[in-house]
Amino acid sequence: MITLPLSALVSPPSLTANASNRVCNALALLQCVASHNETRALFLQAHLPLFLYPFLNTTSKTRPFEYLRLTSLGVIGALVKQNDNSEVINFLLSTEIIPLCLRIMETGSELSKTVAIFIVQKILLDEMGLAYICQTYERFYAVGTVLSNMVNQLVETQAVRLLKHVVRCYLRLSDNLRAREALRACLPEPLRDTTFSQVLQGRKAKKFAEIQP
Repeated sequence: MITLPLSALVSPPSLTANASNRVCNALALLQCVASHNETRALFLQAHLPLFLYPFLNTTSKTRPFEYLRLTSLGVIGALVKQNDNSEVINFLLSTEIIPLCLRIMETGSELSKTVAIFIVQKILLDEMGLAYICQTYERFYAVGTVLSNMVNQLVETQAVRLLKHVVRCYLRLSDNLRAREALRACLPEPLRDTTFSQVLQGRKAKKFAEIQP
């Protein structure tokens, strides 16, 4: 119930720290519901994740909005974190969660980027999610472009935790034959050379070598 009046504050952005904290406390309860085996299905049936999307769609970089986006991402992250999450992935693919996460991966704080790419990674790890993203050039290009931009940013920031998620997304994309062929032409140079050698070791390095043209 708290989320409904807050939607009126999203545009124009006039969210106060106090209002943000109140809503985030409510979202923390929703996260418990989303992560529990006995209530997750009901959470999806009620389409409750859709109430979070207006918050994810905000672009203000003020702390109240950033906190709200991060907490909303945490609810979605709790949904996809479960091992048996095919029902969750199927639901999310019918919504706008991927474009929302991609934008946050480009413009959010480091922590928000990390949670957003974790969600995309979990979607990719599902066979249905991988097939969905690789089904059309537009979807693959959208994901690939954001990942490439993140790689270029990570050359400067060296945020290892975030980099590991980026690497896992690329490796998972390479499991799709068409995507692997495309990656041979568009894999960012820092993933081809020794820029990230501290992360690209062992099996990961071998898989990236297989992507090379």
